[in-house]
Amino acid sequence: MTGNATSHAWSSQQGAAALAAPSLAEKRRAFDWRILLGFLLPIAVALLWEAAVRFGLAQGRLVPPPSRIFAALWSLAETGELWTHVWTTLWRVLTGFIIGAVTGIVFGALSGSGETVRRLLDPTLQALRAIPSIAWVPLFILWLGIFEASKVALIAVGVFFPVYLGIAGAILSVDRKLVEVGHVFRLSRFKLAKRILLPAVLPEAVIALRSGLGLGFMFVVAAEFMGASEGLGYLLVDGQQMGKPDQILAAIIAFALLGKLADSLLVLLTKPLVRWQDTVRERL
Repeated sequence: MTGNATSHAWSSQQGAAALAAPSLAEKRRAFDWRILLGFLLPIAVALLWEAAVRFGLAQGRLVPPPSRIFAALWSLAETGELWTHVWTTLWRVLTGFIIGAVTGIVFGALSGSGETVRRLLDPTLQALRAIPSIAWVPLFILWLGIFEASKVALIAVGVFFPVYLGIAGAILSVDRKLVEVGHVFRLSRFKLAKRILLPAVLPEAVIALRSGLGLGFMFVVAAEFMGASEGLGYLLVDGQQMGKPDQILAAIIAFALLGKLADSLLVLLTKPLVRWQDTVRERL
């Protein structure tokens, strides 16, 4: 009797859990709904501004309606000019991001794992971090010329500092008890880094890389102001000089879309590294 009662209670708990847990199809529908929800605010603002211009409530001269902006985008895409500018900007950001991220990871790991190295490096790097991005422009032009090398170097500088801070801070914030557990089990330095330090650091490292990528897209605008003849930053300058606000806003929208796609791709590529996390977001 006791065994049957226990079995019945266990099956009842399983049934209740199955009813409470959302099915895979329901999760997918909820996920799709959340994606659509993210488009709601920009679409609503665009429709309201389009209606305001069409009904004569606003002129739309300095801030064109969405129809004119997308017409400018379509015109640039039809001629192939847009794709040339997009590819040029993307290549510069990708190259600068790789250089800045790798350098930031190396220096961040060195600074986070040794107090002597941290005291040697960190004050200088923190002082350099306070320098405005535009202040590097004349120096890089003088050193590297006005072509691609100076632009990529400026983007790499923008990526380096958030990655460096994120990696160093993540290493320094590892729970001391985890390291002591590794010492109790007599793990070597390599195994300690692989089994304890690396999993503890990875979530914050991914955030640091995403921050660096975002700053890379910010710095590419300053880089493409340095005498560029191609790139989305060049489209901004050209639109300002030619008095084309629709082209300026089209370039800004292209920047936003390109940056969002790059960030989503980075999240997708790094997701297997933090799949072990049991966070609230993964349960929703």
